[in-house]
Amino acid sequence: MPSTAPSRPDPTRARYETLLEVAESIAAHRQLSTLFSDLSRLLKRLVPFDFISLTLLEPKERTVRLHILETDRPVYGLPEKSTPYDQTPTITALETRRPYYIPHLAAESQFPLIRDLMLANGVQSACILPLFTAQREIGGLHFGSVSENAYSPEDIEFMAQVARQVAVAVDNALHAEAAVAYELQLAQDRDRLRALLDVNNAIAGCLETRELFDAISAAMRSTFGLDYASILLHEPELGALRMHLLNFPGGGSLIREAAVVPLEGSLAGHVFRSREPRIFSLDEARAISAATGEVFEREGIQSLCAVPLISRRAALGTLNVGSRQPGRFNAADLDFYTQIGGQVAIALDNALSYQRIEELNERLAEEKVYLEDEIRTDNRFEEIVGQSRALKAILKQVETVAPTDSTVLIYGETGTGKELLARAIHDLSSRKQATFVKLNCAAIPTGLLESELFGHEKGAFTGAIAQRIGRFELAHRGTIFLDEVGEIPIELQSKLLRVLQEREFERLGSSRTIRTDARLVAATNRDLAKMVEERTFRADLYYRLNVFPITAPALRDRTEDIPLLVRYFVQQYARRMNRRITTIPTEAMNALARYHWPGNIRELQNFIERAVILTSGTTLQVPLRELKRGPAGENVVTLEAAEREAILRALRDANGKVGGDQGAAAKLGMKRTTLQAKMRKLGIETKGF
Repeated sequence: MPSTAPSRPDPTRARYETLLEVAESIAAHRQLSTLFSDLSRLLKRLVPFDFISLTLLEPKERTVRLHILETDRPVYGLPEKSTPYDQTPTITALETRRPYYIPHLAAESQFPLIRDLMLANGVQSACILPLFTAQREIGGLHFGSVSENAYSPEDIEFMAQVARQVAVAVDNALHAEAAVAYELQLAQDRDRLRALLDVNNAIAGCLETRELFDAISAAMRSTFGLDYASILLHEPELGALRMHLLNFPGGGSLIREAAVVPLEGSLAGHVFRSREPRIFSLDEARAISAATGEVFEREGIQSLCAVPLISRRAALGTLNVGSRQPGRFNAADLDFYTQIGGQVAIALDNALSYQRIEELNERLAEEKVYLEDEIRTDNRFEEIVGQSRALKAILKQVETVAPTDSTVLIYGETGTGKELLARAIHDLSSRKQATFVKLNCAAIPTGLLESELFGHEKGAFTGAIAQRIGRFELAHRGTIFLDEVGEIPIELQSKLLRVLQEREFERLGSSRTIRTDARLVAATNRDLAKMVEERTFRADLYYRLNVFPITAPALRDRTEDIPLLVRYFVQQYARRMNRRITTIPTEAMNALARYHWPGNIRELQNFIERAVILTSGTTLQVPLRELKRGPAGENVVTLEAAEREAILRALRDANGKVGGDQGAAAKLGMKRTTLQAKMRKLGIETKGF
């Protein structure tokens, strides 16, 4: 090494006395900060320097970190991060176990990063001494001078002796700090485990969601001392998150419970969709959502931690904690709150499952009552009977609209089978496995109709002795059929409109909003457009109902279906009454086909039921005289004319022959004597055929 430094009086005695002081001083220190302060004071008496610094190895990262111990000058360009091994002379000193002396920094070429840093601070020469013990390498002790070639070989040798003492002291201090850090970590881990146990105990056994949220809130408040904590749950119907728990003492009105948080552009939405826990600074919050960042800034929240709540089936929501202190959360906190989130997710999943089971039990009980009530009604048909062009056109419309989930409005006279069309729409839709719920709006008193539609809570009105689920709630994920929708009072129409538009409502006597995914099929025999003009029906509701109108044809417009319907009803009632009816007289069928049926299919159904009751043999006895009792102004001899025309046609086909296999009686399906009696009654003679 160069040794051109100016000669000085030999300070050997003073140096070794000071070296003894160094040994005594470092033996008394267990903290790096106080050790470095004492070392700087003592070493100034031994070695001339303008800068003294220490570099400590970070083996895992393969870097060194610089610590300035002593200088009277301002320091420029100090690296904010650790420096790689191979860019510092410390690694060379450690590899050779010898001091690395740089007498002229301007000429240094091996380590330009360190050279430029030292030159920027006026250092012209430097000596780097390795710090190591028998157990490990520690780093380097750096002396710097504003003079070139400031240190002699004797100075450097003495520095090496000092470095050996310093290495032991630094090693002891690092061990002591590691031990303290380990104890602190153990204490922190114990606290966290205790907190995790407290949370687990608080939420164990909570099966009601409200009870669960209260338990979580109490545990978070007493255990963590956070400034902000919340739980947001995903609501698929909304496609967003809703805040179900908020613990924010001293918070303003910008963050409130029950608030809806969108998945797009929110911190919780980001974590929910990624399913990855994350720490956010205020700047990071602003980067994801300027609006969210502004809210937290105005509320004073500087750092946040959000973790997803993931159950065995899906992501349920997020657990969020915040602090008014910047940089409050670290990786260990993130791991800890992830564990908390796992416990909360399990408890929440159990509570939601319990809630679903309770709701299903309640719904099953209600459906059982409802279905038993259905059995007692006149709903006995599983098929739509007919082959007419008018009916096929309607069924084509049903096939078209059924899979779409759109609202359907069925027009038609009373008794045309509007409910059967509604059931067909339900059966052809994706909702066919769920409930088909019907309600005749004209059959329910006005005061009770709202309760029937939307349900009520116990005590909501006089006589409400128990909670009742409404038809819309019962039809969740199914279909609700509202017959005679034109009879709904106008003051109730706005609530029906809200269900159709927002898919939500409240039971009578409750402020809790219930969401429903029920498809509506409505029916009416009234002119709703005219009612809108007369202001007895809301225009907005009319347009919302009239998305896909269908008109059920009257029976008189599909007369070719009457024989099919007659046979169908005869089979059904004969089977039910344990009768065997094999024949329907032709004249009776023709008479039924010619009748105008003002009551449509329902009138025909009732008429055939009476005919089956009156029949004692295998031939249907049709009480045709009853069909003459039509309303005023109608032709009451229609059936006699029909019978006369049928007999005359049969006689013409049989060339006037009454009996025999090819006679008119056989063609009409009746006895010869019966036909002759009818002919006498109607004044028909065989002459002329």
